Amino acid sequence: MFKSLIFAWILMSACVVVHVVGLTSLLGWLTRRTERLEGRYWFAVWMLVCASAWTVLSHVIQIGIWASFYSWQSAMPDFSSAFYFSAVTYTTTGYGDLVLPPSWRQFAGIEALTGILMCGLSTGFFFAILSHIVRTRFEATPSETSENAGKAGK
Repeated sequence: MFKSLIFAWILMSACVVVHVVGLTSLLGWLTRRTERLEGRYWFAVWMLVCASAWTVLSHVIQIGIWASFYSWQSAMPDFSSAFYFSAVTYTTTGYGDLVLPPSWRQFAGIEALTGILMCGLSTGFFFAILSHIVRTRFEATPSETSENAGKAGK
């Protein structure tokens, strides 16, 4: 059991590394494009679409890491089944149509916890992006603020 937990911890750590590297590169890409954001609605939409696609790709890679391990250890009949099982487990959908052999079942719970954590990190990151877009798009400039103040006094 201890050996299994070490393997599960290594898989979880690999997922964290993949996710953090993915989000960090996404942050760099977004930062370089923020100056073009002001007043451009469709550009903001495009940035969110790209951020979503990049984040989903990161999750798919992580699912592939778990699936590769299951396939390598012959815990699933083939890679396709391993990938399907891993996707259902990582996303906590849990259909139950495929299950790991009894000696591997602790991996499913750890994979699900990893998926929850990484999806939570993605959600927080996506919220930060959206908050920044909203602030950038709707932040009043000093001239707009003084004009609105003058109109309110009339």
